[in-house]
Amino acid sequence: MTDYDPRLVDVYDQDNPDGPDHDFYRGLADEVGARNVVDLGCGTGILTVTLASAARTVVGVDPSTSMIGFARNRPGAAQADWVVGDSRSIPGTGYDFAVMTGNVVQAIPGAAWSRTLRDLRQAMRHGGTLAFESRNPAVRGWDNWAFEDKRRDSLHGPMIERRTVSAPAPGVVKLQTSTTFAATGESIHETQLLAFRHRTTITRDLVEAGFAVEATYGDWIRTPFADDAPIMVFVCRAV
Repeated sequence: MTDYDPRLVDVYDQDNPDGPDHDFYRGLADEVGARNVVDLGCGTGILTVTLASAARTVVGVDPSTSMIGFARNRPGAAQADWVVGDSRSIPGTGYDFAVMTGNVVQAIPGAAWSRTLRDLRQAMRHGGTLAFESRNPAVRGWDNWAFEDKRRDSLHGPMIERRTVSAPAPGVVKLQTSTTFAATGESIHETQLLAFRHRTTITRDLVEAGFAVEATYGDWIRTPFADDAPIMVFVCRAV
């Protein structure tokens, strides 16, 4: 995809606020004693900066220049390092904790998904922890994602949003979103393809890349995954 319009980046945290998902990842980082962390697909860095501390180095990596630009200017940004790129851009090796949050794994298509896992394994030390979540395709959450003429305020004035949803292929969901700025009439159109992978597929891909799945949860309070859970939260160990 092309990069995000900076005006949409300005409302990204409003749509993706800090919450129980971030609490889960922060708690896990503390549990495993993480000292060197990579947040792959960090977006605006809302979680990244809270993972950083005097005793912990954190790198935020994202392919969006506008997202990283926002991250570099948020409070606490100086405590982290920021990189524009994908898994091939992760600097150095020896990370003991890696995360991919906000269902970012679903935005990594096809062969790039397997490559991403291999890149992460190469960047991590033996025994390091990888954690991420993905939506459960069996629940078909996308059936409720379409909407029309949703109006809200932003730093750039009132915005009117519309989204259509389709499933052009098995395991693929297509989102087409239009945002119109009421003051100027200017519209921004975005298309995003999301990969919906089953638990067994993700587990197989992780094993092939050199990870062992230690737990799969169905929520942020660590309830063991059940087939009707809306999300799959994976906690893995580099072997």
